[in-house]
Amino acid sequence: MSSVSSNPKTVEEIFKDYSSRRSGIVRALTHDVDEFYNLCDPEKENLCLYGHPNETWEVNLPAEEVPPELPEPALGINFARDGMNRRDWLSLVAVHSDCWLLSVAFFFGTRLNQNERKRLFSMINELPTAFEIVAERKHVKEKPTADSGSKSRGSTKKSSDSQAKSTPRLADESYPEEEEHGETLCGSCGGNYSADEFWIGCDICERWFHGKCVKITPAKAESIKQYKCPSCSLKRSRVQ
Repeated sequence: MSSVSSNPKTVEEIFKDYSSRRSGIVRALTHDVDEFYNLCDPEKENLCLYGHPNETWEVNLPAEEVPPELPEPALGINFARDGMNRRDWLSLVAVHSDCWLLSVAFFFGTRLNQNERKRLFSMINELPTAFEIVAERKHVKEKPTADSGSKSRGSTKKSSDSQAKSTPRLADESYPEEEEHGETLCGSCGGNYSADEFWIGCDICERWFHGKCVKITPAKAESIKQYKCPSCSLKRSRVQ
């Protein structure tokens, strides 16, 4: 690997290094994609995709020194090229590249304190990932809440963004096993969870719904303190 020297130390310097390396990788996977594709010949040895702090990219063999100067990107990206759909292969390379970019950033940030690391990740998280760009997915930002991180199970769904969740509840000690991320189904249409769509959870039956299925938009959800799905609302009206 031909090296491009960089030794960032502050949060701002590390973020600049991250965003520059990211720009190089995004260029390889989009604007220069044909050149990148041709360089990743499956007949060659294990190849890696590097992004450099001068916003350039490079396909090359991994570093020979052990341990390497920096964390290494995914090895052998070229081997899967011809065995996959081109778009899927590029998305896979993008996912591994995102992991590598984060590892390099936090390698440089190892001497940062807790608040500085948190600020660094927050800055990084404002940018769409290489995968989101290659897969043409929307970069969804959640609105921060005044007391985020301090919610119990009963009050999590009553945060200031009132059910405006880009992801459903993740399984942990507080939640039943059947509510794991990948198994969440819409209580209305039965469709599988997708991170690209807006979801809202009922505070009564604790089922999740596509916003479009229950006619609730993210903007409307912000003004709802306790959401009741159509079924629970109907049951309440019958009891009364």
